[in-house]
Amino acid sequence: MKSQKQEAPHLSYTQPNRKKNDTLIYALGGMNEVGKNMYCFEHEDEIIVVDCGVMFPEENLLGVDYVIPDFSYLQRNQKKFKALIITHGHEDHIGGVPFLLQTVKPEKIYAPRFAKALLEKKFQERRLSNINIQQIDSTTKIQTKHFIIGFFDVIHSIPDSLGVLLNTENGRIVSTGDFKFDLTPVGQNSDYQKIAFLGASGVDLLLSDSTNSQVNSFSISEKEVAKSIMEIFNKTQSRIIIATFASNVYRVAQIIDAAIASGRKIAVFGRSMDRVVEIGRRMGTIKASDKHFMNNHELNHTPAHKICILCTGSQGESLAALSRIANGTHRQIKVIPGDTVVFSSNPIPGNAQSVSGVVNRLTRLGADVVINSPLNSIHTTGHASSEEQKLFFQLTKPTYFMPMHGEYKMLVTHAKTAVEVGVDPEKIFICSNGDALILRNHEVFRSNQRITADDIYVDGNDASGLSTAVIKDRKILSDNGLVAVFVTIDSRYNKILVRPNIVSRGFVYIKENQGLLKEAELLVYESLSERMKSKVTFSELKNTIRETLEPYLYQQTQRNPIVIPVILNMREAMNYNRKN
Repeated sequence: MKSQKQEAPHLSYTQPNRKKNDTLIYALGGMNEVGKNMYCFEHEDEIIVVDCGVMFPEENLLGVDYVIPDFSYLQRNQKKFKALIITHGHEDHIGGVPFLLQTVKPEKIYAPRFAKALLEKKFQERRLSNINIQQIDSTTKIQTKHFIIGFFDVIHSIPDSLGVLLNTENGRIVSTGDFKFDLTPVGQNSDYQKIAFLGASGVDLLLSDSTNSQVNSFSISEKEVAKSIMEIFNKTQSRIIIATFASNVYRVAQIIDAAIASGRKIAVFGRSMDRVVEIGRRMGTIKASDKHFMNNHELNHTPAHKICILCTGSQGESLAALSRIANGTHRQIKVIPGDTVVFSSNPIPGNAQSVSGVVNRLTRLGADVVINSPLNSIHTTGHASSEEQKLFFQLTKPTYFMPMHGEYKMLVTHAKTAVEVGVDPEKIFICSNGDALILRNHEVFRSNQRITADDIYVDGNDASGLSTAVIKDRKILSDNGLVAVFVTIDSRYNKILVRPNIVSRGFVYIKENQGLLKEAELLVYESLSERMKSKVTFSELKNTIRETLEPYLYQQTQRNPIVIPVILNMREAMNYNRKN
């Protein structure tokens, strides 16, 4: 008798060649990762792109500000790039747009109301002008040569979130965007009727958010969170310092509502929080007038029970407002013993240690720290749990399924959930960035074509990115430091004028290792003297320095610093001085 245990779905290995009238589906970001969402739909001479986000770097990506998708395929197919469609305004869906526009521009950009306002603010800050964004909502219809695109309302932690419907000549594709189901939502509700109608009409391929696929049961309603936050405000007589994701606009609105209802004024700290509060008030999502806010100068002259400090830093980010408050380095806010600090969030995987450090420092300063727990529901997710994912499957009844937006284990778990509700395991595709699926006459196949979809590392605002060699060098610098070797030569006589000078940074403590460095200088001098008995180039001299120094330093210290040779030609220096 066969085991009743559900087997994991496996990949289809059918790899047909692409035909002229096929529809191609692939991701440039968002697969096997949380963030950097960018999903592409291509038919003949048209490419439609849904979202263009960033991913924030892990600790090993030293000096990197953002990780963005590789736009090279879109650059090569500039004439095909007809539209960029944004589903909602979170950074992992819109953060890459300014970088995209530096390299390639779509014919049109579409975004819902709140995301449009956030993008326009980004463009203003980066001095990007003459960029037109067309506002869309659930009633919008976009028609191109090969696509008819519609939208439906979904619930997420930011207003105006949309799912996307793409009708093609080969079949119908539905992409959920980021979503959850909440039967008592704050803000707009999911359009259950339209989603069910799509299912009744037939969905060939579903792409669905996998972020919370490993979470069982339904998520807590946002209104339950609002009640818990209100209870904290009602029973607290001290100052309240409350941190949450700036991007969780509904949560920010609830905190401000609770502060106003309890007679407190709000002081906002953190650049991203400032931006969201400003746009939220302008959009009407945050209902508060100027009289409900205070500036940092008023903090010292307002009674504690009349103050609510709303700030960033719920994830323990080192430069965010709450971390600086905990470290005592914030210019305007110092913790007063008895302050109540509320984390209206859960740590993102990988951030637990940073958050714990901030909590401990705040507690040491005398604050009463409140974090999310089963006893006080002060946070809920914006992503569908497994039960909510099942509901979406039951409403849409897709023939084929591609889990998206999640790490590999999340995609696999979501695929297992699909099998539980009746999707054929042979019709589920677990993909990586760059893997392409073909939609042909209402059937989906795995293509033999692969799209370039590397990570691009951004340091600053330049979309050109950093090479992996730069990241590797930074890693070596952080672990082993550097050694610079200065050698002065006279190229006319092909000889060294003075003994090499070695300068070390982050490698060894110089005062305690003078003997080591002097010995290294002598070795370099002897090697160069031998090498310069015949005519040599500067490149050959630099290689000689590295080949001599690197093995010696490793042998003596078991460390591999970056060795930087600097050759000074006395003849060139003298000519330069004469001219200047």
